[in-house]
Amino acid sequence: MPNTRISTAPPTAGLPAVPIAELPAIAADVLVIGGGLSGTWAALAAAQAGARVVLADKGYCGASGVAATSGPGHWWVPPDPEARAEAIRQRMAIAGGIADPAWMERILDITWTTLPTIADVYDFSTDETGTVQYRGLRGPEYLRAMRRKIHRLGVRILDQSPALELLAESGGGIVGARGLRRQRGEAWTVRAGAVILATGGCAFKSRLLGSHTNTGDGHLMAAEAGVDFSGMEFSTYHTVAPAHSTMTRSMSFAFATYYDAEGREIAVPPGDTTRTLARAMLEGPVLCNLHRMPADIRERLRRVQPNMMLPFDRSGGGIDPFTRRFPVLLRPEGTIRGSGGIRLADDDCGTAADGLFVVGDAATREPVAGAVSGGGAILAAWALSSGVIAGRAAAARAARQGRRADTPARPLGQAGLRPARHAASVDPRAVTAAVQAEMLPYDKTIFRRGPALARSLSRLDGVWSDLRDHLDGEGAATAGETVQARESAALTAVARWCTRAALVRPESRGMHLRVDAPASHPALARRLTVGGLDRLWSRFEGPAPQPLDNPATPQAGAA
Repeated sequence: MPNTRISTAPPTAGLPAVPIAELPAIAADVLVIGGGLSGTWAALAAAQAGARVVLADKGYCGASGVAATSGPGHWWVPPDPEARAEAIRQRMAIAGGIADPAWMERILDITWTTLPTIADVYDFSTDETGTVQYRGLRGPEYLRAMRRKIHRLGVRILDQSPALELLAESGGGIVGARGLRRQRGEAWTVRAGAVILATGGCAFKSRLLGSHTNTGDGHLMAAEAGVDFSGMEFSTYHTVAPAHSTMTRSMSFAFATYYDAEGREIAVPPGDTTRTLARAMLEGPVLCNLHRMPADIRERLRRVQPNMMLPFDRSGGGIDPFTRRFPVLLRPEGTIRGSGGIRLADDDCGTAADGLFVVGDAATREPVAGAVSGGGAILAAWALSSGVIAGRAAAARAARQGRRADTPARPLGQAGLRPARHAASVDPRAVTAAVQAEMLPYDKTIFRRGPALARSLSRLDGVWSDLRDHLDGEGAATAGETVQARESAALTAVARWCTRAALVRPESRGMHLRVDAPASHPALARRLTVGGLDRLWSRFEGPAPQPLDNPATPQAGAA
């Protein structure tokens, strides 16, 4: 594995493991893993359907995840047939031929009818005429309200309790999960009739605001259950941010003017901000100011997006971004505002594993976004509606199946927990750094080339082999190190699926740009499925496409 070193022992290597107390198993009808926007909506829908629900959050439910740090604006279209048809037509026109108008219609309807039902816990704003404004919400208050709502319905919340692995019965059906309560040094087990993955996307620890817990954990657990993925090549969304900050609220940058290191203004064509800035940043620093923002918006900014101004206020002496230039960069969002994720096997947000459902950013968003990002509005509507769909379906399945707390179940966790060969010193931080070296640079992710992708995949395969064979998360000295080991395995797995998908789609489509294949090919207007752990495979959905003229890479089928 050239130029990659992951075998440096961590600081606590050699220390005895701290005993982990094993808690009695918790019985539930539905287990929701993840407590962000989609997870709380899933828990709410399942509880309203009469299910006994447990929600396990890696952080603190109501404050963790990307939605809690933002101002979610939902895709909000009145139930007028012409208005809905036009909204869907506009999205289909840019979706790269792989979105589904029926799914779009469905989430528009669920969002319209469901969002107002939280008015008992959330204070919706009104406009100057007194009309209630449902579309845009204040993220921190929204997530706190959702926590209150599910708590009132009796949902049991396990905070600071990352899930490590799924549990399966002898027939392969998913019947629960295991994890750690890291602040208490306790291991938890939940046995349930259905499990919903609401673990979010994966930003590869790029310091995207709110994404620290979004490390692809649910993706890895799903793969261990035999589930595959779709749209993983559409993982190149980037957000402009001040270079000295993690603040990635991008609305203000609609009024930005950008400059190179020599002070020359950078011409940014409409619709090509990311690639234009990335090209400039590969040449040197890029500066920005917001002098074009109208005075009335400046005045409202601190109320609408209060976090936006904090990095400037807290800089030495303060920075006025409306009069002074400040350095910016692009924060990769990976699969968070990409559109790829765990493949949906049915209209209930079920997966290929019986009893396992997926919602929000953990799922592929191709049905509603296609090959481009759903931005904030469509993805917020997707989080809500997929949560509602899966919550109801999971509750119904649990009612049919009954609780199976006493049936034998086996843990599915592998890489990062139990070494395939023998335990050896593998530093999870070095694993993360090796993954980031392939997934964060602009010239590898925004501007893709076949040879570079092949080299990245080879390096990531080497990292995976090492950690799979030797990383012993269960034998770590602390619960925190166990979680870190598992995270590093998940980051590597997601990086490999993204890179494999980018390599085998020999064209440019949506946010996937192949510099060596800049055109879109009509035969490839179809979804690309990838899967596997030790040996990756990929295939285009539908009949095998005809050979392309002078393809940039060999056409990929199952491998």
